[in-house]
Amino acid sequence: MSTLSPLLAALAQRIGAAHVLTDPADMAPYLHEERGLYRGEAPAVLRPGSTEEVAFIVEACAKAGVALVPQGGNTGLVGGQVPFGQMLLSLARLDRIRAVDPVDMTMTVEAGCILDKVHAAAEEAGCLFPLHIASQGSCRIGGNLSSNAGGTAVLRYGNARELALGLEVVLADGRVWNGLKRLRKNNAGYDLKQLFLGSEGTLGIITAAVLKLFPRPAQRATAFLAVPDPAAALALLKRLRGEAGDALTTFELMAAFGVETVLRHMPGTVRPLADSYEWYVLAELSSPTRAFDLGALMEEGLGAAMEAGEVLDAVIASSEAQAANLWRLREDMSEAQKHEGGSIKHDVSVPVSRVPEFLDRALPACLAALPGLRPCPFGHVGDGNIHFNLSQPVGMDKAAFLALWERFNRIVHDIVTEMDGSIAAEHGIGLLKREELAHYADPVALDLMQRVKAALDPAQTLNPGKVIGVRVG
Repeated sequence: MSTLSPLLAALAQRIGAAHVLTDPADMAPYLHEERGLYRGEAPAVLRPGSTEEVAFIVEACAKAGVALVPQGGNTGLVGGQVPFGQMLLSLARLDRIRAVDPVDMTMTVEAGCILDKVHAAAEEAGCLFPLHIASQGSCRIGGNLSSNAGGTAVLRYGNARELALGLEVVLADGRVWNGLKRLRKNNAGYDLKQLFLGSEGTLGIITAAVLKLFPRPAQRATAFLAVPDPAAALALLKRLRGEAGDALTTFELMAAFGVETVLRHMPGTVRPLADSYEWYVLAELSSPTRAFDLGALMEEGLGAAMEAGEVLDAVIASSEAQAANLWRLREDMSEAQKHEGGSIKHDVSVPVSRVPEFLDRALPACLAALPGLRPCPFGHVGDGNIHFNLSQPVGMDKAAFLALWERFNRIVHDIVTEMDGSIAAEHGIGLLKREELAHYADPVALDLMQRVKAALDPAQTLNPGKVIGVRVG
């Protein structure tokens, strides 16, 4: 710490001593990530309040040869936000909504804005920002963009990458790139923002962004359905998309174990159907117009689906409260799983048409590897993203189970790769999947990634050791 004292003193003078945290108790919330997989350590937590202060910190640390780990809401699930001896740079104080333009349909926000705050500002302007994820009450938009977050509305609106028009980024040497353009069309050279979206703070630190807004939905129709199997769910997806088009906003698949876990552990949840089934779908239609009745459209589509054997039972929400209760069965699934012991999690994607095939292969392969295993697959089948989580057998030691993570990675990720899928659909690579990326990625792709990293961060001071390893030679 003594060798860092001059640096910390200079930083404290610039951003305020109250925002240079060195007491272990003050730093603890920033160092413990949500899943408990990593316990970080840092000489200090730095809390700048402006882009200029971020730039000062980055430049000062670069000159001192001190590495930084940027952090938003500390809700990441792959360890990308955890420091291991580096300074931690929290963006939490950069939380201003700089501008909302309902004509341009854009919003300019700072990286530390909590996602719910972004939603509220959009709604106040009569608009919609459609990125919805379970942690939206605590995650921050900079982290969402840095990890290219997905969520439940990707089917209609796309990932975070597709929701950003422009960025403001502090580079590894402390320079600020101002790319905060509100343009829908801009072919003036390389699209630099794409380098930083999804790069998990390894190439630059996002400090602000111009986000796309959309017309606010005037009506929704939410349905909870029982389906015979994933193949029937895919047939239903095709049917609803054909009849509703872009009005189909959400299409989530859930196995029985996950739904039963939510009902068992999450207070206030209600069983939506009289009987229990093996597979369920949460589907939602939304539209900014009342030119047609979404409820009637949903009923008509589900009626035809039942006749075709694609749906076994269904309930359509008759109120906002009932719709919220249906959504809880999906949104509370990750939290509910914590009550069932250890969970080995996979965030994977395959082509939408191959989701049933993936489940048909991965489920028996994992069960054969560990009898008594309780698979909990769920997720955004409308865009091919399945959270293939595995809960420990009842009575098994949690630590012994989690020690099998690499074994199950190989089973699941081998199948995903054979199916031309991705081992990281929406949570990123971070530290958790760095070796998996090195194992599965195309060598040419890895070489290009390392070259980009070396070009933008030659001293390896931005989130070192995350996403890709240090380039050799």
